[in-house]
Amino acid sequence: MNTRNTSSTTALHYIYDPLCGWCYGAAPLAAVAREIMPVIGHAGGMMMGANRQQVGPALRNYVMPYDHRIAELTGQPFGDDYFSGLLLDDTAVFDSAPPIRAILAVEEVSGRGLDMLARLQAAHYVEGKRVADEDVLQSLAIELGLDADAFARAYARIGEAELQRHIAASRRLLAQVGGHGFPTFVLEQDGRLEVLDTGRWLGEPDAWREHLAAYTHR
Repeated sequence: MNTRNTSSTTALHYIYDPLCGWCYGAAPLAAVAREIMPVIGHAGGMMMGANRQQVGPALRNYVMPYDHRIAELTGQPFGDDYFSGLLLDDTAVFDSAPPIRAILAVEEVSGRGLDMLARLQAAHYVEGKRVADEDVLQSLAIELGLDADAFARAYARIGEAELQRHIAASRRLLAQVGGHGFPTFVLEQDGRLEVLDTGRWLGEPDAWREHLAAYTHR
């Protein structure tokens, strides 16, 4: 998504990946933050290229303990269509690139990239949809109210080079602030960057709201 000039305001940079379970766990925190201040998304490309993965026993055995832990800590729902559907579909591929392109396309068309991220997360973790498939991505964009042709044009325009530039910029920001993965929330005030400890607020959106609100009154 486009990075805006926030040097004279308070804003939150959100470094995420659409296939990151902990980012899904932090989705209520991102939603609360958006009620309080501008939130700027930066996709990190966790499962792209050589890191994209075919669904199979190794992937299932790796992600399922984390998913159960995330659900326990955050209260975020994980659907049966995910656990007993998508994670058992050995023809499915976990690839961050297509959903990130879709988020960037929605941001370009409507400025609602973070709405698309939230919809993608629910589609993946609750509904068990294959969010690396272009037809699924288009249907989700239409659900958000986007014109199908406008989305398709934007999605097609965002090619590999632009996608890689976005990922590289996100990773530079992550390195700049000393972040260690996804999700990372970075508060910006008057050009100063501060990493916020996401872990302590997981499952505590009301306390997180109070914490963020204090920054806007300084």
